[in-house]
Amino acid sequence: MSHDPPAMNKDERERYARHILLKEVGGQGQKALMAARVLIVGAGGLGAPILQYLAAAGVGTIGVADDDTVELSNLQRQTIFRTEDIGRLKTEAARDFANRLNPHVSIEALPRRLDDGNAAEILAGYDLVIEGVDSFEARYALNRAAIALEKPLLSAAVGRFDGQLALFKPYENPGVLPCYRCLVPHAPPRDAQVGCAEEGVLGAVTGVVGALAAMEAVKALLSLGEPLAGRLLAYDGLAGRMRSIALRADPACPDCRNLKHAGESATA
Repeated sequence: MSHDPPAMNKDERERYARHILLKEVGGQGQKALMAARVLIVGAGGLGAPILQYLAAAGVGTIGVADDDTVELSNLQRQTIFRTEDIGRLKTEAARDFANRLNPHVSIEALPRRLDDGNAAEILAGYDLVIEGVDSFEARYALNRAAIALEKPLLSAAVGRFDGQLALFKPYENPGVLPCYRCLVPHAPPRDAQVGCAEEGVLGAVTGVVGALAAMEAVKALLSLGEPLAGRLLAYDGLAGRMRSIALRADPACPDCRNLKHAGESATA
């Protein structure tokens, strides 16, 4: 990030006091969060807890991209929405929620679907991209744009009682660190693609995985701990178990195979 960190006023110092007490974060780390720009793609079951925790943490600017409206069936897991929000654009309802939670945070509502035609333009304005969408086409478009712009892409997914999370930064170590396409080279046939609407999902699972994604986002923004780049974190809700799976770059990946190492000629 190259944004100038803002000064904290008395209200902000009290609001973020528990962050500031952490020696790994401190005042400078909190200022870095306040200067950060994060894009959340998908304001659904995963986007809801991600937005909730990043707004509470004081991430200065949060973009929320989603072209959907709130439905009654969303309320079982998308806990930032209320019954009276049914029929509203999710981006508008999400902005209102975040503003009530933390008026110091700026929410950029983007009521649109991201694709290859607009992803790069939108992603360019953010430091970190988090996706929790249910479309492989959108994931591939985000992956290509994130690679081209050298933006970290945090990808989260859930189904039934399980979830997974991974951070993709292939440009940092080409040929070693994978991109999303290395993990999922081909989208399943459309008749085999099932989501929450077809197979269901336990609401609390989206909260667990969304909170884990928010944690990884803060780690990435502050360079804390061991990042998930090169690993997949898998959560089994029924077993109450998590495991970390090593990932490698696919040398045949059409999205990242042409990335060059730092200092390597583009024509090498």
